Amino acid sequence: MSKLNDVIILDTAGRLHIDEELMLELKNVKSNVKPHEILLVVDSMTGQDAVNVAESFNGNLGIDGVILTKLDGDTRGGAALSVKKVTGRPIKFAAIGEKLSDIEVFHPERMATRILGMGDVLSIIEKAEEAFDEKEAIELEKKLKKQEFDLDDYLTQLRQIKKMGSFSSILKMLPGANKLGDIKVDDREFVKIEAMICSMTKKERRNPKILNGSRRNRIAKGSGTTVQDINKFMKSFEMTQKMMKQMNNKKGGMKNALKGLNMNDLKNLKI
Repeated sequence: MSKLNDVIILDTAGRLHIDEELMLELKNVKSNVKPHEILLVVDSMTGQDAVNVAESFNGNLGIDGVILTKLDGDTRGGAALSVKKVTGRPIKFAAIGEKLSDIEVFHPERMATRILGMGDVLSIIEKAEEAFDEKEAIELEKKLKKQEFDLDDYLTQLRQIKKMGSFSSILKMLPGANKLGDIKVDDREFVKIEAMICSMTKKERRNPKILNGSRRNRIAKGSGTTVQDINKFMKSFEMTQKMMKQMNNKKGGMKNALKGLNMNDLKNLKI
């Protein structure tokens, strides 16, 4: 029974080493299936081995493009340059995580700006446009203008940001992120933040200034955290309010606001 599919992807078994048996198998697949396009998936962490694999596959099969995985570290940009050089084929996609949402179209100029520490603001904006609801964004803009950004808004934005991918990968796209060194943010921390906010009353979310000692103790017990966690998060929230205010005041919108973020301040966002 035939199926009317727009695209069919045939994923062949991966190999750690190149051998004649593997190449013969792939040549037979190519001969029988007659694919419109052959894409080679290369692990960018393997360095020179990635280049050798790409060169061998291209020589035997004639690949049409490359997908680089584990490209979330700027120091592995050299593999992208080398693979393109030896094969003469374009790098079409880059994977910066394990989810389908972590596969993105490869933009060489954006990779270059990340390596140089200039950030990748365009990619952040594209991810935000995909993840954020337009109506909610308009409402948030109104609140920012009135400086009414509260914990309910924070929770909404946190859930939207989670749709964009890991927080570490987003931070690495910010201008000057290379000054932070090897950024590792445990996304499970945001689960704790969500639990803290959900353990607050509506009144507390709208006016966090009323969070005295007894209230923070109750919230800590309700969210399975500690009072120290609550204190750190509230400092982080105050900083977020400051950043949101800067974004609202800067001319040129989010793009120029992101360029002006203080990277040292971002270190303190982690609870």
